[in-house]
Amino acid sequence: MKLNTLAWRNLWRRKRRTFITASSIAFGLFLALTFTGAGDYFYTRMIDAGASMGMGHVTVQALDYHRAPNLKKRIDNIQQRREAILAMPEVADATSRINGHAMFSSSRKQIAGAFIAVDPTQENGDNNLFIRTIVQGKMFAQDNKRGIVIGSRLAKKLNLKLGKKLVYTSTDVQGEIVSALARVTGIFKTGVPEVDSSMALLPIKSVQKTIGYTADEATLLAVLIKDQRKAQDIRDQITKHTLFDQTQVLSWRESQPELAGMINTDKSGNYISQFFIALLVTAGILNTMLMSVLERKHEFGIVLALGMSPLELFKLVMLEAFWLAVVGLLIGLVVCVPWYFYMYHIGIDLSNLYGENFDFGGVLIDPLLKLRLFSESVFTILAGLFSLALIAGAYPAWKAGRTVPVESIKAL
Repeated sequence: MKLNTLAWRNLWRRKRRTFITASSIAFGLFLALTFTGAGDYFYTRMIDAGASMGMGHVTVQALDYHRAPNLKKRIDNIQQRREAILAMPEVADATSRINGHAMFSSSRKQIAGAFIAVDPTQENGDNNLFIRTIVQGKMFAQDNKRGIVIGSRLAKKLNLKLGKKLVYTSTDVQGEIVSALARVTGIFKTGVPEVDSSMALLPIKSVQKTIGYTADEATLLAVLIKDQRKAQDIRDQITKHTLFDQTQVLSWRESQPELAGMINTDKSGNYISQFFIALLVTAGILNTMLMSVLERKHEFGIVLALGMSPLELFKLVMLEAFWLAVVGLLIGLVVCVPWYFYMYHIGIDLSNLYGENFDFGGVLIDPLLKLRLFSESVFTILAGLFSLALIAGAYPAWKAGRTVPVESIKAL
């Protein structure tokens, strides 16, 4: 009889114990898939949301701008550089923007805040979170040089409604104080208090004229990519392009270090949780295999006396561990596939716990819990659990191979 067939039959000699152990592997798969899937979903949403709030997944900016932001530091030849970036396969979009600080004034009061000057022909709800969250009015048109879209809390503080005027004051490229008039065309509500109380969108052409930029100058190019995991690759591609020699190119990890740090911390906690789950699964498999080996010690003594080699006996027990892992993973897949399908398309609404919107480090997160698994995550989970099953079976297999035939037969 072949070892493979014998191992399969041995596995079902204790059906209840085998099923319980296989179920523990399945449960480990369920937990690993849920934790990893939730992490992949939330991290991607956080990164994409952060990218759409101004800096992009990759940022092209003036040298040293990130260390000491200043409107004097700017990049030129914006249009040609944007077209070069858009030609890259993984790039979804690229927009030219001017980021700066300003004092917003109405007849009621003055409030310090920040602005992003944008080209309305390049911006939309997909690449700009503020446009996506407009709750009143609309984005200013291309020919509207005095339009402004402001946060809901900022509008409330300044007592502004749609159509009302405000004055924003900033500094130009010479360091001189400059002011301009704007009229509210839209109000957004991201759900992040700090953003809604201080941020505004302005027409880039109007801001360029006000602060002394030419029509082909901006403080940065925000690059959005189809898969945030490719941010470093896109950054490297842009850096190598001769058109960007006099610029600084940063991935989102460099332009948003606080977000990157929080994600890394959260990932570490996730890894620790999964490590303990792996230990429990391994302990369960080891216990089952070791009990099986000890129960059959006399049988092993007989087969060794009849001519089976210790190596073949080792292979037999390892094959039992192999089939136990296969059964456990199959049960896990039967349970996890419908669960993942539900969580991928529908998810669980956590708004009752967090409110309609909540943020993580100043980045808006949708309170709907869903699962997303990258292909490498699926491979890692399946390969990891399968490897743990084989590792857990190695000691019992070694123990079986070390059986002394004479002593085992005497014990009968």
